Amino acid sequence: MNDRDTERTFPALPPARGRSFAETWWGRAWLKALEETALDSQQLKAGRRLARAGAVGALSVRPGRITAVVQDRDRTARRADVLLEQLDGEQWDRFLDLAVERAGHVAALLDRDMPPHLVEDAATAGIELLPDMGDLEPECDCDAWDHCGHTAALCYQVARLLDQDPFVLLLMRGRGEQDLLDELQARSTRPAEVPARPDGVDAAEAYRAGDILPPLPAPPDLPAEPGLPPSLDTEAPPASGVDPAALRQLAARTAVEAQRLLALALSAEAEALLMEAELTSSQDAVRLAVGLPEPAVAQRLADGSGRDREALSRATRAWSLGGAAALAVLEEEWTPAGETLARARAALESAWDEDERPLLRAKGNRWTVVGAPVQLRLGRDGRWWPYRKERGRWVAAGAACQDPATALAGQEIA
Repeated sequence: MNDRDTERTFPALPPARGRSFAETWWGRAWLKALEETALDSQQLKAGRRLARAGAVGALSVRPGRITAVVQDRDRTARRADVLLEQLDGEQWDRFLDLAVERAGHVAALLDRDMPPHLVEDAATAGIELLPDMGDLEPECDCDAWDHCGHTAALCYQVARLLDQDPFVLLLMRGRGEQDLLDELQARSTRPAEVPARPDGVDAAEAYRAGDILPPLPAPPDLPAEPGLPPSLDTEAPPASGVDPAALRQLAARTAVEAQRLLALALSAEAEALLMEAELTSSQDAVRLAVGLPEPAVAQRLADGSGRDREALSRATRAWSLGGAAALAVLEEEWTPAGETLARARAALESAWDEDERPLLRAKGNRWTVVGAPVQLRLGRDGRWWPYRKERGRWVAAGAACQDPATALAGQEIA
């Protein structure tokens, strides 16, 4: 490992009021390990308060250890350390082999994302990347034998770092970023051993091997804007039954949809394109209505979707934030499982101090802030959507979040 990879120092993070400490799934897994390990819930609350107040100083991350100075409320400075077992050489070899096996794993890491399949495959191979209960070992000069407020505050701040950069976790497990990237590059370019084949090789086998067919050409660049449909402004009158305004709207929305499908096909989520459900006529009318069509066309789409013009406006607002999933959240009310609601309530309770925590009234998948025109709605995919009441109607107020506290934090609830 290079010397510059053996330690990274991060400046003190600003206070985290009004937001959750972890938004990514791996950041939440880190906090779960902390909260299942600590025996005293009051120390966890004290740690959250210290972290939210910005009492954790610069963080030093080294293989097997994280360190920071944490200030008590009385300004007493305490050195807090949390230890995590490092992977051995054989485990790193297996992990690196797994990382280069699937296309997209290395690219995801470079995008500061932790692929779930990589973590699952590693666990199957006996390599635990994420900590589990009891793996985060505390050390503090306040002489506490378990996690104290200082080590808990350190862990809460580390969760924020992990959200931004999963290589922080890999450094704690023993390898720095540049060292890992060099190893991954070497393994990716290592020539594969090709077994001798008899004459008349099976075509499917040859295609899978990838050493006979020429490489695919580079994908095209994604246009910055949707294409412009041809002009319909001609001297010839339209044929009977043809509405030029409706035809213009249909052509414009088709260009937008074509650009969206191309972007999806060029992305790592291309597989999702094959899984999209066919839209109903009501949903498709909402999709076509996005983009402020001419009034006559908007009325036709409203009639075709079974909505009035005001309801269609609310529907297109939701659609522009998240397509069919967002539209379903606007119009469907259902009752989630009790376990889902319990996890959400725990996330909300941990995001604010008790005296700052908003009071919510739950009804099905809709949680309304008491005394404020703000609501959270849970979609069937597990994401939370912020809503606001405008002119007596609930309207979508922003994009979805996996964490309910994050969705609520972006809304003015005072």
